Amino acid sequence: MKWWWQLLLGLWIVTPIWAGDKRLNVCMKTKHHKLEPGPEDQLYDECTPWKDNACCTANTSWEAHLEEALLYNFSLLHCGLMMPDCEKHFIQAKCFHQCSPNLGPWIQQVAPCEQEERIVDVPLCQEDCVQWWADCRTSRTCKSNWLGGWDWSRGRSRCPERSRCLPFPYYFPTPADLCEKIWSNSFKASPERRNSGRCLQKWFEPSQCNPNVAVAQFFASSAPSWELSYTLMAFSLSLLFLS
Repeated sequence: MKWWWQLLLGLWIVTPIWAGDKRLNVCMKTKHHKLEPGPEDQLYDECTPWKDNACCTANTSWEAHLEEALLYNFSLLHCGLMMPDCEKHFIQAKCFHQCSPNLGPWIQQVAPCEQEERIVDVPLCQEDCVQWWADCRTSRTCKSNWLGGWDWSRGRSRCPERSRCLPFPYYFPTPADLCEKIWSNSFKASPERRNSGRCLQKWFEPSQCNPNVAVAQFFASSAPSWELSYTLMAFSLSLLFLS
């Protein structure tokens, strides 16, 4: 049985590598994402940082810039005009969500029996959350969780009955509140700073190499797949009983 244990040891070593590879350079399974990432030299404005390797098409990148978004029929104008600096952050966040191929370690199924996927707890760098919150302090909204609970009776997101349009700090007292609540924990406010290799930037200069590639590699290698781990554990136990 010695060779069985040598095989088993090898499997335990390579399992994290297999699991990590599955999480790298991938696109979410959603209506508006490409099946796999690739070059897109016509991406629009704030989405251009991902032109060399993107999960979005040129058309999706253009739609991400609309105040009355066609992507999910969501309106940034639900409480009137948004300040330009604030709106820019939301456009960048949409580009990040739609275009980035580096979100694999945080992709989860929306529900066990559904094919649709979403991201959960993507660690945004401290500067990203702080600046987003600072630039949106004078803009207004009526909800803290934008992922659900809207009035869709007219085909666009409208504030629920009895909700009040108030400055962002009322619904998001801190930068962490904004990053984590706005899309129901899609993002997580990381204490790490840019260039630490431990957090993702929701935007970077188009002339810069994508800094999120290395971050995704780090998190993918440090979080092996539970599915593979459980399978390997069951296999180990069966060998133990047979030996």
